[in-house]
Amino acid sequence: MKKITFGLFSTIWMTLISLNAHAAWYEATGVATIVSSEEVARVHALEDALYKAVNFSGADIGSLSNLRPFLEESRTEYQFTNHEVRYILVQSQRSKGNKVEVRARIDIYPSATGCHVSQYKKTILVGNIDVASPQQAVMGQIYKVGDDFSHVINRQFDQESRSFVSVGTTDYDIDRRNPERIKMIAQDTGAQYIIGGVITDLTATIESKLLVDDVINRQFALEMQVYDGKTGNEVYSRSYREVAKWPFAKTSQIDTRSARFWASTYGEMMLRVSRNIMLDMESEVSCKITLPEVVAVFGNTVTMDLGRVHGVREGDRLQLWHTASFIDQYGLPRNKVSQSEITLTVSRVYENEAELTVDQPNLASSIQIGDVMHKPL
Repeated sequence: MKKITFGLFSTIWMTLISLNAHAAWYEATGVATIVSSEEVARVHALEDALYKAVNFSGADIGSLSNLRPFLEESRTEYQFTNHEVRYILVQSQRSKGNKVEVRARIDIYPSATGCHVSQYKKTILVGNIDVASPQQAVMGQIYKVGDDFSHVINRQFDQESRSFVSVGTTDYDIDRRNPERIKMIAQDTGAQYIIGGVITDLTATIESKLLVDDVINRQFALEMQVYDGKTGNEVYSRSYREVAKWPFAKTSQIDTRSARFWASTYGEMMLRVSRNIMLDMESEVSCKITLPEVVAVFGNTVTMDLGRVHGVREGDRLQLWHTASFIDQYGLPRNKVSQSEITLTVSRVYENEAELTVDQPNLASSIQIGDVMHKPL
């Protein structure tokens, strides 16, 4: 077997040994800052190493959410069944200053049938994240931390997501009590899903020291919701809570867009939360069916609202489903989707849309704007 070493960053290195055409083992080094205890930092460092290995291997990063609880057990070996990650061996662990470094060997068997492989990418829009109690942001005057965190989440999806492509951020209020407004925002931006959230806790605990500076530990709690752009309804929600050292003076004013903030222990913690948000979305939402919509019909040619950035390729074949609206017996509007016999083949791909040719030209006249398509697995 041949050993190939990949240098990624100064604190990261990874080794790959091929076992067969579909399996490999990786060595990765993860790093985390010690905040509450070395044990918690060890878990975060192991998560970091696991993420780097799985992301590098091309396996499903969304599956990592299911493994995180098991990593809290302090062991040197972890074995899993029915998972792309089969085995984890903690080879070494060391503390260096206020950091914990974990080096692990990870056996990975990437699957060729994951949702990120078989489905088109889904478009998401990241809404502004509000601070529920602005008085909690007084220390550091970080009143804009929610807005800046939404841009961090947007960048996280842009750079590392397998199943989603971000269409950006919005200043519009994302309110679960107004699904019609959410639908309008989604339609205007081309988003299939919209992320909204509110920061519910930024309180700090100060440990007074006699001969050295006080130690400030600050909470970060976030309530996140994901909305379906077609219906405006909430489809997923999650709560996140972390604590990290606040390394700045109590009276200082902090720019939450600065590299100084995001390189701090508190900023590192928020970056970890943003990655967990992406991983949870990959786990919970990525396998929901992606339905490209017909936006134009001209003779035997149909245009849909997904393109190159979503993973559409020339030659892809899709099944058409007709959509219709009706009023039920209680006077409520309903939507109906019915499968047709029509299939279409992608003939030309653009950045955000694609043209398709109807495989049954005699049925093309029944296709309407608003009909949807499905890519068979």
